[in-house]
Amino acid sequence: MAVTQLSLSELNKQIKAQLDDAFPGLIWIKAEISELNINRTGHCYLELVELDEATKEVLARCRATIWSYSFRMLKPFFETTTGQAFAEGIKILVNAKVEFHPVYGLSLNIRDIDPSYTMGDMARKRREIIRQLEEDGVLDMNKELELPLVPQRIAIISSPTAAGLQDFLEQLSHNPYQIRFYTKLFPAIMQGKEAANSIMLALEQAFQYEEFFDVVVIIRGGGAQVDLASFDHYELAYHITQLPIPVITGIGHDKDETAVDLVAHTKLKTPTAVAEFLVSGAAAFEQTLDELKNRFVDIVEKQIQTEKEYLQRTLQNFKLGVRQLVNEENNRFKLTSVKLEKSVPAFLSSKSQLLNRHRYLLEKAGTSHLSEQKHELDRQLNRLDFFTQRQFRIKRTSLEQVNDKLASQLNNLLKNQQKRLEHIEGKVRLVDPKNVLKRGYSLTFSNGQLVKSVHQLQPGDELTTQLADGKVTSKLLKQNNHGK
Repeated sequence: MAVTQLSLSELNKQIKAQLDDAFPGLIWIKAEISELNINRTGHCYLELVELDEATKEVLARCRATIWSYSFRMLKPFFETTTGQAFAEGIKILVNAKVEFHPVYGLSLNIRDIDPSYTMGDMARKRREIIRQLEEDGVLDMNKELELPLVPQRIAIISSPTAAGLQDFLEQLSHNPYQIRFYTKLFPAIMQGKEAANSIMLALEQAFQYEEFFDVVVIIRGGGAQVDLASFDHYELAYHITQLPIPVITGIGHDKDETAVDLVAHTKLKTPTAVAEFLVSGAAAFEQTLDELKNRFVDIVEKQIQTEKEYLQRTLQNFKLGVRQLVNEENNRFKLTSVKLEKSVPAFLSSKSQLLNRHRYLLEKAGTSHLSEQKHELDRQLNRLDFFTQRQFRIKRTSLEQVNDKLASQLNNLLKNQQKRLEHIEGKVRLVDPKNVLKRGYSLTFSNGQLVKSVHQLQPGDELTTQLADGKVTSKLLKQNNHGK
């Protein structure tokens, strides 16, 4: 029986013919971009994959192209609509022609892209991040921190060359209230694949100075909206929730909130808005202090005036009392003189009666004078005692207020220390190897050594994989380098 023989080119021609018949027109295909390259002529070459949602295993793979005349229109349309860079790692829905070349094999010629599919996937990822943070119980941890009354010591996480950083520093240093701020920059990459890891590293560096800084600001201004994908990142958002310092964001966007915005203590649109927030808060506090100072001065001045008037009234009453006493004594003396003059004839005739009567009048006048003096002295002593008691009550009230204030400050200090301990415990839990393994990670060992690269292994090696709930032993049959 004769066996049909085909050359490879004939086989490929038949495959092409079959595919042309099966897919005569354009079809919509959903996939994820795993690789993307743009050559000098403007053509875009992609590798599309489909991954298993649970295991992330590659279920399918195919090459695709977008010729330069289409790519020049599709890329800006996609990025403007989604606010997402057309880059590796995103899911897309494309309208493409299935093509098969006898030499280059199967590929897709992309003619159109539906941005709404990618936007839906981005929103889904953001919802998943927020839901996971809620399940972890950390979504509002940074929001629950107490923002200092006047944040003046500021840790800045930004690119050193960002235009938004210069605007931020300019507005802080030249504020109209001449309020001084201390700032320290912790440089980070603010866009691209490395942005999330770079920002997390900067956060860890700022954490080393947690006792010094009042707030941490993450600012980004001057970049494109398509670079915001780096801020929808679970690990980055989790790092912010664990930071025991309030975080303020100003990453320069007007549309949807990123995961970083949602977990931060305070979110603002731009670096300039962050600077205005800090300056206006400090100015409002200074204004409050001025008002309190003015009120205190008014109260003290009124109190001094009241006491002065009281002393003046007391002195006036004392003068009137003395004057009245002198007048009474003068009148009594005059009356006595008149009586003595009228009594001279009788005195000559009855010396004994006159002497007795004169003694009686003198004794009565002396007794009355002493009684009035004693009464006036008692009245002045009562007034002095009332004034002394009143001053004592005022001082005692002031001391009680100082004691209450110190007790409140001590209580707040204890609460802040308790929260700081809770944040440190959260940080420790984050890096605990057991918790890392529980989130789906694993460790692979060969001959007792941790495997960090496929170049450490050879076919036939025995492998031990450490999971969260136990170990698995396997033997290496085949290895692939660089994902090939």
